[in-house]
Amino acid sequence: MSDFKQQVEFFRCRQEELAGRCVIAPVRRLPRFIAGADCAFSVDKQSIFAVAVVWDRLENATLEVTRAKQAVTIPYVPGFLSFREGPALHEAIGKLKTKFDAVLFDGQGIAHPRACGLATHMGVELNAISIGAAKSLLVGEFDEPGKQAESQSRLQYRGRRVGTVLRTRAGVRPLFISIGHRIDLPSATRIVLACCKGFRMPEPTRLADQLVGQYKAECSILG
Repeated sequence: MSDFKQQVEFFRCRQEELAGRCVIAPVRRLPRFIAGADCAFSVDKQSIFAVAVVWDRLENATLEVTRAKQAVTIPYVPGFLSFREGPALHEAIGKLKTKFDAVLFDGQGIAHPRACGLATHMGVELNAISIGAAKSLLVGEFDEPGKQAESQSRLQYRGRRVGTVLRTRAGVRPLFISIGHRIDLPSATRIVLACCKGFRMPEPTRLADQLVGQYKAECSILG
């Protein structure tokens, strides 16, 4: 077996292990301090930049921002993106000194071929409440939700409900919400809606996306 095939098989086994450790449980109270994390790649795909933020939901304020930059060591393989992005995200989140109650990712949770997208992978490893709020579909079928904000429909995959297709703002494309870890789908949907402040994306991941773009630009200028 080639080294690449061995690596992919390791990834597959690791995802199955992490999926087996995923806890699905309701979150009784809306969290106040919510982290968001996102990453970006350099133009030549040799470097990855990651940013983590902690956002105060009640004050609508960013409390902390951390950054990380690493060399890319894992090739792009569909379905295994968390192994490529995870190390830099881990580093950025690990630098946070502000305690957070939950963390949002612009990626999938259990709405994944092996029920272990980025939000589940990271959530289990961090032992944190985690939510996937992805901009695009990875797996499953759904009916288009209504055009009004908060309209939603079921995301089904292989006969199982794996997510909610959620219109966070009237007239914009929906998000694909799925369980990461230590949460259930109604709680995840409720938290995402509570984090949306007039934009399509929930504020923690929207901020992380903006800031990681700025960080990438700064690093490009500095060479």
